[in-house]
Amino acid sequence: MNDLTNKKILFIICGGVSAYKTLETIRLFKKNNAEIKTVLTNSAKKFVTPLSVASLSQGKVYDDLFNLENETEMDHISLSRWADVILIAPTTANTISKLSNGYSEDLASTVILASNKQIFLAPAMNVRMWVHKSNQDNLKKLRSFGYKIIGPLVGDMACGEYGEGKMSEPKVIYDEIFNFLSDKSKNKGIKALVTAGPTNEYIDPVRFITNKSSGKQGYEIARSLFKRGFDTTLISGPTNIDINENLNLIKVETAEEMFRATQQSLPVDIAIFSAAVSDFKIIKKNDKKIKKQENLKITLEKNIDILNYVSNHNSKRPKLVIGFAAETNDLDKNAMEKLINKNCDWIIANDVSKKEVGFNSEFNEVFIHYKDKKIKKEKLSFKKKSEISEEIVDRIISQIN
Repeated sequence: MNDLTNKKILFIICGGVSAYKTLETIRLFKKNNAEIKTVLTNSAKKFVTPLSVASLSQGKVYDDLFNLENETEMDHISLSRWADVILIAPTTANTISKLSNGYSEDLASTVILASNKQIFLAPAMNVRMWVHKSNQDNLKKLRSFGYKIIGPLVGDMACGEYGEGKMSEPKVIYDEIFNFLSDKSKNKGIKALVTAGPTNEYIDPVRFITNKSSGKQGYEIARSLFKRGFDTTLISGPTNIDINENLNLIKVETAEEMFRATQQSLPVDIAIFSAAVSDFKIIKKNDKKIKKQENLKITLEKNIDILNYVSNHNSKRPKLVIGFAAETNDLDKNAMEKLINKNCDWIIANDVSKKEVGFNSEFNEVFIHYKDKKIKKEKLSFKKKSEISEEIVDRIISQIN
């Protein structure tokens, strides 16, 4: 049974002929016990009335950013926090353009900009508008922000033309969001641990050795897991990244601190080790700054291998252990060796010698190697790290379910 009891859907209806389909979509969600609130843009009111929307949704219809009756509630904040997901249907080319550039000029766009929930778009427009490069560039940008696009369909249009641009059917939209919410419910209570960023090993109070890492891929994986309903802990070395999600963030600096934080976070169901942990630390750190000299000898010793420790832990080994391999040569060979030697279930490898996917880049291209020999190596082609993360989490969900 497709029951959505206690699930909260915020509909944002934009101005387009396909707005009539949104009414049927609302009916489907209400039939399956979802709670619904609705925002109507001024243009949308040219196609559907607030009364018809309120009758079907059995809830209040919002349309004014500056509503004196609700001034103390701050609708754009309260609505964005209330919803489990936000559906924008129909999503016009104008709306796509505004969202991709961060405009917030009315209640609808302000709610979206203030939201940290999953946002679904159901585009509807003329075929020429849909395929226009500016529109496709805007959509690519929104996908990189984590927006999910449903459709559009190919078919006859209200304008008399034929092509891609028809809004998806209500049942298709319903199924897409139902499946997302179902996954989120299934994942609730499943504990996921992610490590990200570098670690610093101090020589003296002002100098340290480290590994090059921005932490971006690890942060994006943690965000994706959290959005999909996992109980997520992110252990982060020093980075310049802010995270708005209410996941459990533990900040550390040294490999020893990351190891202790990992120990204290166990047991978990899934552990993803994307951090670039320093392999060595200084045997004896100087308490005072070392003055400039001709030669300086520093003696190093190995840090504990956190990935190896967790993947070989007899009683607290997670069901799924994923390691990362950032390589500059022999990518497949080194990844497979790490997979076997560290007893991982997966190794996600990337070639950091490539500038476009290397350190500090917003993009990545990775290969997933599996311990299960029945599963062939997969390539996740060049795309935003946020999109790579979604594809990784899709595969995690598929494996654990």
